[in-house]
Amino acid sequence: MSKRWKPVQLAVIFGGLLLAPALEARPPRSGAEQLADMLRGREAGKPQPCISTFADNNLKIISKTAIVYDDGRTIWVNRTRDPALLDDDDILVVRRTNGSDLCRLDDVRTVTRGTGILRAIVMLEDFVPYRKPSKG
Repeated sequence: MSKRWKPVQLAVIFGGLLLAPALEARPPRSGAEQLADMLRGREAGKPQPCISTFADNNLKIISKTAIVYDDGRTIWVNRTRDPALLDDDDILVVRRTNGSDLCRLDDVRTVTRGTGILRAIVMLEDFVPYRKPSKG
């Protein structure tokens, strides 16, 4: 009996080794799970119709969940009227009506990354602030 490995046997062994990490990989976390992680240890405040935003690059889409703005101290969460339209691979395009403030009546759209094709018109709701509780 020969001790040589046959090509089919080698293919099965190496294929199994390559496939094993993919089988063990966890499925991607949902948007709700990502948002819960972001807000862990924070308390919700009174919703606001507008927030001051100075850097649009701090606006983040969380797929099928919300638009989030982190100003360093406060994480502002906007659970849009139709969060199913949100995709974290899209780019937000915002036309403001109140200077640097972002308001629920502003024109917010998402476009696909790379092509810039309009994907959704987003209807904002009030922004809910989440802050770490004060110690004391």
